[in-house]
This record gives sequence, structure tokens and C-alpha cells, in this order.
Amino acid sequence: MTIYAMLDSPLGELLLVGEESETATGGTALSSLSVPGQKGGVTVQDGWHEDTDAFAEIIRRLGSYFDGELTRFDIEYTTGGTPFQQQVWRVLEGIDYGTTLTYAQVADRLGIPRSASRAVGAAIGANPLLVVRPCHRVLGSSGALTGYAGGLDRKRQLLDLENARRAA
Repeated sequence: MTIYAMLDSPLGELLLVGEESETATGGTALSSLSVPGQKGGVTVQDGWHEDTDAFAEIIRRLGSYFDGELTRFDIEYTTGGTPFQQQVWRVLEGIDYGTTLTYAQVADRLGIPRSASRAVGAAIGANPLLVVRPCHRVLGSSGALTGYAGGLDRKRQLLDLENARRAA
């Protein structure tokens, strides 16, 4: 059964969507974390069940992140994606808190040509787990803020929270 919860956060309202899971801490595996109006974001569907309590542990961890206490999310999630998207998302998960990479550096870590940066950007843009899978830590080649599905203001807010610096 698909469940969801709305959460007020420093970024504004967040929509958490998940599935009940016996193996997940707190009993819920996260499948999407988005903001209203997000490019490619999900919206609540008929038949979904609102259950804020089911997301209690995820909400607690998000709160710790926004308070500057949590630097890496250790939660169960279920997201599809193509094999290429999954490879890109694994690189995102490996970007340390407070550091950033460029799209070209993500391509380098994948062992593909830097000219594939657009494909990398498209895969990052399809990331269904804002904040948790830190796509906000990827910048343009000049260090400019580019391409964040949740909006560039939110991307700047997250990078400021992390006191982000550019990785070598």
C-alpha cells in the first residue's frame, strides 16, 4: 500500500511517499521526497493513505539533518530508475556532506566521457529523493547553481546549511 505524509520543513512543504516495509526502520521504505510544483515531482493519488506516523523515523532524521546534526541518511528506500540512473544516483549517495561535484566530475566517477554531462544531468534531474539522495551537491562546471528540480533557491539553502565547498 502506498502511504504519504506532508511535512513542514525549512524548504517549505515536503511530500513523503513510501511503502510499508517490515525490514525498514520505522516500518516505511521511502519512494519519493518532493516539493509541491517540483519538476517531475509526484502528487498524491487516489487510493494512497495518509499516515504521518509511518514516516516518524524518516521525519526525525530529516529534522536532524535540517538542524545540522545528521550528515548522511541511513534509511530504506525503494526507487526504480534505469540502470544508468541508478549508477548516477549511487555517485550522488557518495558525495560527502558539505562538498560538491560538477556534472563532469560525476561523469568522471562513472568512467564515462565528460561530454556525457547532459545525460548525467538528466539522470540527476530524475532523482525522486530530494535531500536524502543529495543531488543538490552537484553544480555546473563554473560552480554555478544549475538544474535542481526543487528550485535553485532550495538548492542554495541546502548548500548553505551544509557550508558546502567544492571537492577536488
